[in-house]
Formats: sequence, C-alpha cells, structure tokens
Amino acid sequence: MNPRNHTRLRKQIRFLAFVSLCLLAGCSRPRRNTVQGYVEGEFVYVASPLAGQLDTLAVKRGAQVRKGEPLFTLECGLETAARDEAERKLNQGKASLEDSKKGRRPTELNSAEAQLKQARAALVLSEKEFQRQYELRQRDVTSIQDFDRARSARDQDRNRVAQLDADLQTAHLGSREDQIAAAEANVRALQAALAQAEWSLSQKRQGAPQDALVFDTLYQQGEWVAAGRPVVALLPPPNLKVCAFVPETRVGAIHPDDPVRVFVDGIAGSFAGRVSFISPQAEYTPPVIYSQESRGKLVFMVEIRFDAATAEKLHPGQPVDVEFAP
Repeated sequence: MNPRNHTRLRKQIRFLAFVSLCLLAGCSRPRRNTVQGYVEGEFVYVASPLAGQLDTLAVKRGAQVRKGEPLFTLECGLETAARDEAERKLNQGKASLEDSKKGRRPTELNSAEAQLKQARAALVLSEKEFQRQYELRQRDVTSIQDFDRARSARDQDRNRVAQLDADLQTAHLGSREDQIAAAEANVRALQAALAQAEWSLSQKRQGAPQDALVFDTLYQQGEWVAAGRPVVALLPPPNLKVCAFVPETRVGAIHPDDPVRVFVDGIAGSFAGRVSFISPQAEYTPPVIYSQESRGKLVFMVEIRFDAATAEKLHPGQPVDVEFAP
C-alpha cells in the first residue's frame, strides 16, 4: 500500500467516523459541552532515496520499534564496491602525498654522494694538471694546445662537481610546494568521494527515526523498490491525535492549549489532552451563501494532542467523545 492509498484510507475513515458519530449522537444522550470525534494518526513513511531489491525486512506489522533499530535493507552490492574503490583510491592518494614530502631513497642518496666524491677526485687531478701546464707554459716548454686542454678539463671537472652537489641537495628535498598542495587537494577530493560512497551505502539500510509502532509494511522481501518509495509506515505515539467537530456556535469559546477530556468506549474514566489546532475553515458547508439558518450547520475541526503515555492507549479510527472545559 502506497502513501496515496493511506491518504485515501484516512479520508474514508474520517467520513465514516463522522457519519457514525452523527448516528450515535442521535441515539444517545450526549454529555454536557461534549462533541463527537475520532482518533487519527499521522504516519511516518520510511524510504530509501536509492532503488534496489528488498533484501531484508526486519520488522512486522504491529511491532514496536525503538529509535535506531533496523527496519529494512536493500541490495547494496554496487554501493559496497563503490565504497571499497573510493577507499582504495584515498589510500593511494595519501601515499602519494606522503611520498611527495620525502626526498629520494637512501640508496639513491648514497649513489649521488659517491658520484660527487668521484667528481671531486677528478677535479683534484685536473687542478694539478692545469697548474703543471701553466708553469710549463710560463717557461714556454709546452704548447698552447696542451695548456688549453688542461684548462678545459679543469673547468669541466669544476662544473661537474657543482652539478652533482646541487643534485645531492635536491635529492634531500621533497617535491615543490605547488606539487604538495596539488597532492593535498587530491586527497581532500578523494575523501569527499569516499564520504559520498559511504552515504550511498548507508541509505540502503534504514532504521527507525524514533520510537514508534510499525503500522504497515508496504513491500515483501525480494520485491524491487523504486527510489523514494516507502517500505515501512510508522506511527509514533506523539503523532496520534483526536479530531473533533465543533459547531460554529461553540467554536468561538475554544482556544489553543485549552484542556480537554476525551472519553473512549469500553474504558473507564477519561484521557486528558489539550487543543493543538483549530481549523480556520468550516467543513461540511452547505452549497449556499451563509445565512442565519445555514450557519447552524457549520462545524469546525479541532485537533487534540496528548502526551506519549496517553497516546499509546489510543488507536486510529476509534470514535470518541470530547468534552471541552466550560
């Protein structure tokens, strides 16, 4: 049964209850300052925003559930796989971020230091060779070509040492700040994707939003449930109310929060409640312009609410007598 059927059912109950109350009123002697009414419930329809096959229905019609207790579970294989994938991608992104903050591995650093030592040793040799060629050239013993060759070799070795020294310093550093910032942004995006996947998975499992009576179950296990379609209809005790119809001549003396006594057939004593709402529109209005004669036929719906302990003793559809304070 879908919510539309429940709404139609409530309207039918209201009409039948009102007709029955009118008949009862003609057959019995009403209490002073008393009108007829009936008990009505405002149902809470629990649904999942995602579609899926009904895998588990954890409650039965007529059962009492506490807040947070499981109601039903839809098939969630796709959502579970998506959550696992998002979790693995997040772990990968975090590892990449940590790696970008570190320098090279120890073996790579050892290799760079060895190359730098080798280049420095070669520079020492080329410095000595250049000095020897310089002295020989001063005595005009060696040729200009040999002197230029020694100077070029020395300059190359100097540049090689400077290059390897810079490479070693870079190897001790992590990635650039922009690269680290990009890696951090990627991790935040992956965290958001994981949160979305976990939310989708959690929506396949619905629990009771509050303490309530399981008024009806709208699907059977194994059936396909469309997105947003209610699976369980709950009736929390605070959602029970009494609807009473007060004649136009008496509604002016009733105010919100006025104390009310409600009498139920078969129960000794009365239930204490308070007026919570007075309808601003007349019901069952005759299709004529208001006149002194037709005004007497007008009735206004008045709603009465109770505390949770009292509401649990009432049932939707019960006819009641409502006595307002004089």
